[in-house]
Amino acid sequence: MPSFDVVSELDMHEVANAIDQANREVTTRFDFKGIDAKFEQKDNIVSIIAEADFHIKQMSEIFILKLTKRGIDIQCLEYGDIKISGKEAKQEVTLKQGIDTDLGKKITKLIKDKKLKVQASIQGDKVRVTGKNRDDLQECIATLRESKLELPLQFNNFRD
Repeated sequence: MPSFDVVSELDMHEVANAIDQANREVTTRFDFKGIDAKFEQKDNIVSIIAEADFHIKQMSEIFILKLTKRGIDIQCLEYGDIKISGKEAKQEVTLKQGIDTDLGKKITKLIKDKKLKVQASIQGDKVRVTGKNRDDLQECIATLRESKLELPLQFNNFRD
């Protein structure tokens, strides 16, 4: 029985490369001369550190630009509040990946509402879709691509 998985994943290697490029650009830009500004990554959290909040805003634009050049969808970014303490301003950006249960329920409900001849089931941080023939699965993929969900979706593990 043909099936595929709906997942939301990030290429963390590309994210690390984008952070390195953004750090390099910040050190060479004229408007950041003499300012201690940097990006730091720890697991799925990227910290933007600078001296003032307007520098943070400029740096977040640089970060978004570098991520989009690397092919990473910026829908997976969740910005925290800018925290100013003493001489340092900091903002944490969370990289969201994996499908949580609420989004999994939305995806299965969307598939059932379209009355496609497929079954969708939530399995951990992915949704497995099975059907009797390949055309139904391809129609399901097209339906999910058209829908506006809060995370970018990828379709992998397609089996015939």
